[in-house]
Amino acid sequence: MSKFKVVHYINQFFGQIGGEDMADFPAEKREGHVGPGLAFAQNFGDEAEITATIICGDSWFNENLEEATKTVLSMIKEEKPDLFIAGPAFNAGRYGVACATIADLVQRELGIPALTGMYEENPGADMFREKVYIIATGDSAAGMRKAVPAMAKLALKLVKGEPVGASAEDGYLPNGIRKNFFEKKRGSTRAVEMLMKKLSDKPFTTEYPMPSFDRVPPQPAIKDITKANIAIVTSGGIVPKGNPDRIESSSASRYGGYNIEGVDDLTAETYETAHGGYDPVYANQDADRVVPVDVLRLYEKEGKIGKLNDWFYSTVGNGTSVANSKRFAIEIAEKLLSQGVDAVILTST
Repeated sequence: MSKFKVVHYINQFFGQIGGEDMADFPAEKREGHVGPGLAFAQNFGDEAEITATIICGDSWFNENLEEATKTVLSMIKEEKPDLFIAGPAFNAGRYGVACATIADLVQRELGIPALTGMYEENPGADMFREKVYIIATGDSAAGMRKAVPAMAKLALKLVKGEPVGASAEDGYLPNGIRKNFFEKKRGSTRAVEMLMKKLSDKPFTTEYPMPSFDRVPPQPAIKDITKANIAIVTSGGIVPKGNPDRIESSSASRYGGYNIEGVDDLTAETYETAHGGYDPVYANQDADRVVPVDVLRLYEKEGKIGKLNDWFYSTVGNGTSVANSKRFAIEIAEKLLSQGVDAVILTST
């Protein structure tokens, strides 16, 4: 029997082209497998083969979405594959969004089974887990050895038309679909067994995981705001003209700190937004609409606040992972504390 034909999508890093400096690399199709495709080939064995690999820079895909999806979809269609796989993307936000976007399009436009893999906190997971099978992976490429076999196993099930089991069985992220089935043990028995394991400090898996939310106690109110050093932090993407830190328009992996000592107004000639999740026209016309330096300078002169901090910090909140957001917060907070900041005004879009 002939092997199933597979097309594999990867980004510029796994395509061995380069790192962030090559994130603008446009989509390119190569024959056979590249990078992690070798591991997939080994796991597919005699049942399937990667006939082509599409390599695409993360920034190019996300910043040219219409052109990128059209180009990549055309490349896939040319190969007439039986199956499409993307990634795994782990916790790389832009990569995850690209993988899931293409997998969803392949299913809808070409009618071909598709799947990808990524960390549960990847923004692509939240956006597409109800549309595409997404194998749960670790948060870094160190989990490649576990991710590929799980992806290959489910991929072969999909292409053969075999029934897919529960998410816990086949390793994909829960997609909101519930099916009735008969358990071997009744609920009371399973509950007691879990309780005994918990009391004995042994590992167990709950049947109904609860969401976990951070609880941050509020700080005491500022006693005298007329003497306070006030800083601005924004997820609205305001940056100096030219975006010197190359903050991504979506799924940001970095933030920037910018000195505004002596600056009374963020003009269109000196500041802009890097954000790709809202209409940038009004922010580009006057960045004070997102980072209100002009008003706070007025308050400073009028004695309503003690001082506007010399630095403001900016990133893009559009699709940015929880893990990156927490990292930004810790690093920015340390900088603000060292600058003697008393309070922060957080602005978005």
